[in-house]
Amino acid sequence: MTQLTITRLGHHGDGIASDTTGRPIFVPRTLPGEVISGEVDGDRIAAPSVITPSPNRVKAPCPHYKSCGGCSLMHASDDFVAAWKTSVITTALQAHDLPTPLRPIVTSAPRSRRRATLAGTRTKKGAMIGFHARKSGTIVPIRDCFLLEPALLDTIPALEQIVKIGASRSATLGLSVTLTETGIDLHVTGAKPLDGPLRAALPQVQGSFSRLTWSNSEGDEPVYTETPPRLTLGTARVVPPPGTFLQATRDGEAALQAAVAEATQGAKHIADLFCGIGTFALPLAQTTPVHAVEAAPDMIDALDHATRFATGLKPITMEKRDLFRRPLLPDELSKFDAVVIDPPRAGAEAQTIELAKAQVPVIAAVSCNPVTFARDAAVLTNAGYTLDWVQPVDQFRWSPHVELAARFSLAHING
Repeated sequence: MTQLTITRLGHHGDGIASDTTGRPIFVPRTLPGEVISGEVDGDRIAAPSVITPSPNRVKAPCPHYKSCGGCSLMHASDDFVAAWKTSVITTALQAHDLPTPLRPIVTSAPRSRRRATLAGTRTKKGAMIGFHARKSGTIVPIRDCFLLEPALLDTIPALEQIVKIGASRSATLGLSVTLTETGIDLHVTGAKPLDGPLRAALPQVQGSFSRLTWSNSEGDEPVYTETPPRLTLGTARVVPPPGTFLQATRDGEAALQAAVAEATQGAKHIADLFCGIGTFALPLAQTTPVHAVEAAPDMIDALDHATRFATGLKPITMEKRDLFRRPLLPDELSKFDAVVIDPPRAGAEAQTIELAKAQVPVIAAVSCNPVTFARDAAVLTNAGYTLDWVQPVDQFRWSPHVELAARFSLAHING
């Protein structure tokens, strides 16, 4: 057995110690300052014993915590997690010599996640629904979860029925459940082909879901829509495409929307880049014309349909465009006095370079990756922008993930 002291947490939430050679050893579910022991396997201790616990250690409330891979920081106090997630953003910014004007973090409540992807597989006695174990293909069955909205957990018996009739013996199904205002939307991946008998059997569980979409090697196929799943964004009601990206919690979404609205306040014409289904475009259009740009045609279609039936909105124009391959150029950006940009985890380096050239007066940036955010932020500050503030948002409670919204402005334009 090797005895080590944890010195810090890594980006994945694992404790990090050093062996006698200075090599980093990663130890899950530990905290800085703790003395632990365990068997070293490569660069990890998978099953540590805590000899000296941290004062920030708490008892994890979930009985599945030790086996389930869904959470990695439930053993830490809320104050510690909030401070650590804030420090992840600070560290990323400091790596580029950027200022760190951070606001207090906004953390979503337990049992507030409105979307999740569960795993399902057939067993000899029926079916098993749960999350994958940490770094494993093994499924940990769950009956309770401190992350998810209770309505999502209530679907587990119906999900078991779907797995029984829709999974092959060796398959693991992905069961994406999303709680909407009109019911639960279910998107199934990895399933058997949707043949006649299966199509006839699936509606037997129709009462549990507002919409069921079946996805396999042949693509997405609708099984039924009892009631179109709808979400309210601003004054518009959107029917999201099956399995589409959606902010994880309603409170987290509201915090990001409020930050973007504050950052762009007073703008007369806004561009919303990587707009998705209109999470920011639709609320902003209540007061300001918006040009929304997105690569995914189904998201643009959903946004377009929502605007057709909404009232009281300023004009929203839409453009289907891959901003990684064809970023908006300075002459296209010159008509906007504010830009909202919410890219995937990889960030938007190419588009940020063009924004810096265009000298758009105000940029509201939303990010789920502090490292790529800081990289892109450095491009803007090197071009004369000021990073006015950063709002951390924690929608993924007890995980290492953290999101943020930020405002950049040009001092010589905005004063």
